[in-house]
Amino acid sequence: MTVPSHSLGADMNTPFTRLLASTLLLTLGFAQAQKTLVVSGFGIAQDKIDKNITRPFEQKCGCNVVFEVGNNADRLAKLNARKNNPNVDVALLGDYFAKQASRHGLLEKMDYGKLSNYASLYDFAKDPLDDGTSVAFTVYSIGIVYRTDKITKPITSWKDLWRPELSGKVALPNITTTQGPPAVWMVNKAFGGKDNNVNPGFSQLAKLKVLTYYNQSSQMTSLFAQDEIWAAPVGRFAWGGLLNTKKPLAWARLSEGQSGAMNVASIVKGSKNVDLAHQFIDFILSRSVQTAQAMDLVDSPVNKTVKLPANIASQLTVGLNQVSGLRLMKTDYILDNRDTWIQRWNRDVVR
Repeated sequence: MTVPSHSLGADMNTPFTRLLASTLLLTLGFAQAQKTLVVSGFGIAQDKIDKNITRPFEQKCGCNVVFEVGNNADRLAKLNARKNNPNVDVALLGDYFAKQASRHGLLEKMDYGKLSNYASLYDFAKDPLDDGTSVAFTVYSIGIVYRTDKITKPITSWKDLWRPELSGKVALPNITTTQGPPAVWMVNKAFGGKDNNVNPGFSQLAKLKVLTYYNQSSQMTSLFAQDEIWAAPVGRFAWGGLLNTKKPLAWARLSEGQSGAMNVASIVKGSKNVDLAHQFIDFILSRSVQTAQAMDLVDSPVNKTVKLPANIASQLTVGLNQVSGLRLMKTDYILDNRDTWIQRWNRDVVR
């Protein structure tokens, strides 16, 4: 920044010019000192994220926040490609994608002592990867949504996707999505499989007549809106969008229970803004932000001090009763079996 000479005049010793010069130099120093925090995020409901997180945090920290958005797999690939020269400070990822990043040495150890909201989290959210690199900032259930006008007998089991009247009217999450492995896991359990034997689940999935295997929740929502599917395993975070279709939909009460998953926040290895990254993560864990995100139906809270009205809570995964009943897969178990599951999915299921 250059200070024009005509602004200061020839005499720099007058009170006015000294004040002006000082103001300009302070402005220059502030501009140089202002930091930019780069966050790798999902890009879903970005307008709500900007309202509830980006702009309030920028005002609080006097910094700039820039989001690099995309799906989990693409963003993980970018983090890996830039491992030696990272340009991202905070990574918001699905739990097992974050575990993969941790295994690749892409994440810093977190200093949980810097998080003032840490004690307010549910226990499962405090170190979800069991390696000190993350905290969960949202949790969601994975169940089955179905059309109540097309399916008169309520769906009460994962096995009900195999009903004859649902043939060709089901969408499944692709195995490479965050909902894919938990859905396979629950199907396997429903048909008598064990963690060390997924043959029952894959055998049944190979017999299921599916309309499509979706990669993004927006695809599945469109299929419901266009009357092309009548049932699908769904992450609870998509429930608000599904209700917006104005179709008669219900969230199934499943006898085998619901699986669950988390989205976690981590600091990227090599970040030059580690302290600011901790501040940002602490901010998104605060009761005010978690409440705002929940009220806008963006994320279900992991801060147990959040209180929500019944009409909002009914659309999210909220409260100890709900979250304690979720069947959460260990991220190590997912990653240890993921490649084998993908191979088997591509060979036996997708056709």
